[in-house]
Amino acid sequence: MKKVFMLSIIACFLMALEIGTIPKRVVLEKDKGGTIDGSPFDTASMKGKVYLVIYSDPDKRDLNEPFFEKVKAKNFDRNRYTSIAIINMAATWIPNFLLNAILKAKQKKYPYTVYVKDNKKVLVHAWQLPDNDQVVMIFDQNGRVQYIGHGKLSQKEQERALHILEELINESH
Repeated sequence: MKKVFMLSIIACFLMALEIGTIPKRVVLEKDKGGTIDGSPFDTASMKGKVYLVIYSDPDKRDLNEPFFEKVKAKNFDRNRYTSIAIINMAATWIPNFLLNAILKAKQKKYPYTVYVKDNKKVLVHAWQLPDNDQVVMIFDQNGRVQYIGHGKLSQKEQERALHILEELINESH
């Protein structure tokens, strides 16, 4: 247990994302990825609203489902809030045709979420995110990181993240 805890702490320090900073700009397009419809995705576009960004290994897609359901239940104002799910397509053995079917099902369940594919682990390298895991990030309306959590969020971390989301959304009007 201590070893897992220490590895989690070390992994947090290795992340290039720091609270209060604007992360390095990344564009996912062509063979690197993009949105489900094939359009490019530019992280610089994450401004003007509060963003909940999930970077996930497809094998971990349901890891924080209870948290996502809590967020969905809040029915946040879409003029002030957007959610983005970035899928680490290279982190799994699941074939792309099956992943695409899973993403389409998720899109139906969460119609206001923007789904993005990272085909080459671009964000793992650019932002030094943990690979083969799920990372939950919250960005303020200026594009600054306000929360980072990874792995299965504890009840306490879910409450903390939800509180940060609510505060940022309330501040944004």
